[in-house]
Amino acid sequence: MRERIVIVGGGPAGFATAAAYRRAGGRGDVTLLASEPHLPYRRPPLTKQYLRGELDAAQLTLRPPEWFAAERILVRHETAQRLDSAARVVVGEVGEELPYDACVLATGATPARLPIPGADDPGILTLRTREDSERLRRVTGPGVHVAVLGSGFIGCEAAASLRRRGADVTLISDETAPQLERLGPDAAARIADWLDEEGVVLQLGSAVREISPDGAEWVVQAGDDDSVSALHVDVVLMAAGIQRNSGLAAAAGLELADAGAIATDAEMRTSDPSIRAVGDVAAALHPRADRPIVVQHWGEALNHGEVAGRRLAGHAAQWDVAPGFWSQIGERTLKQAAWGDGFDEARFVAGDNGAFTVWYGRAGVTVGVLAHERDDDYEHGRELVEKGASLP
Repeated sequence: MRERIVIVGGGPAGFATAAAYRRAGGRGDVTLLASEPHLPYRRPPLTKQYLRGELDAAQLTLRPPEWFAAERILVRHETAQRLDSAARVVVGEVGEELPYDACVLATGATPARLPIPGADDPGILTLRTREDSERLRRVTGPGVHVAVLGSGFIGCEAAASLRRRGADVTLISDETAPQLERLGPDAAARIADWLDEEGVVLQLGSAVREISPDGAEWVVQAGDDDSVSALHVDVVLMAAGIQRNSGLAAAAGLELADAGAIATDAEMRTSDPSIRAVGDVAAALHPRADRPIVVQHWGEALNHGEVAGRRLAGHAAQWDVAPGFWSQIGERTLKQAAWGDGFDEARFVAGDNGAFTVWYGRAGVTVGVLAHERDDDYEHGRELVEKGASLP
């Protein structure tokens, strides 16, 4: 009997696992459970080109139906209800048991909601799926006032895109500058300038306290301990981070790491040798960093899947590249490679025509690089991070 592979999750990590397994010569039966009603698709454009209406849905799809048929990858559009690791079965949506010899959890994450009154109202939008982006696009446009709650990359990217759709956008964050904690003061100041140039109104250092409906509008109350103001808007987009979908793993008794991620080794293997975890839901032990690393980047979801797929096909592979991501705010692109768990020094180097590089160090060792219009620095910086080299 052929080996049975069940992949739970139809995002980039699940897709990459199946594709790598076949590419590496894996001949077992592959079933991919995708909770969304679509074939695996690209998520990065959801806050950018797709939200702005510059791409259609077909351009998001990673592979056409014919590819999955040719590669003998069965895609089932359903949500796994339970993982029985003792019996080695995944229980599907209607109670059907799917036996496996190897299971891969690529369950991803769900947008988080702020722990404030009114945040759970279903009329408050989040942005993770194709449907989320389409819904946001339908309700925004010229003359529509949108409050974006959060200054992470989703918030900043969406805010700039919504302005380009003609909406009036106010970005509210308790950070005093966008991405200040993650990227440091100089990069944060540049991002703030870019958003300002796009026409985004920044309400920073202002924690959201409550959200409530008021007829066809929303009232967002935000401020510090001394002063709270009320902003009346037509649409609220909450961009407050993620919650990892590790419920299946927890119920099955798999070891969890910080932030609810599933603990894995560098080969993406969990505490159960027959189960691997990839993508946003995984906390993988990184051999170069010598510690577990949790990431939520598109590129690392693909890298995790590549490792898991090759290992399932019997080839040597481990996750050993420095995590990296790209972000686009309007027409400006940021590229970062970094361990992502802190720095004690950030050296900002300005270049011509607005280009810049930020070198991040901890105890004198390079732990990250951020570059705008300086691709050579980005590539060199990744090498320095992976080698644990001294800060330039």
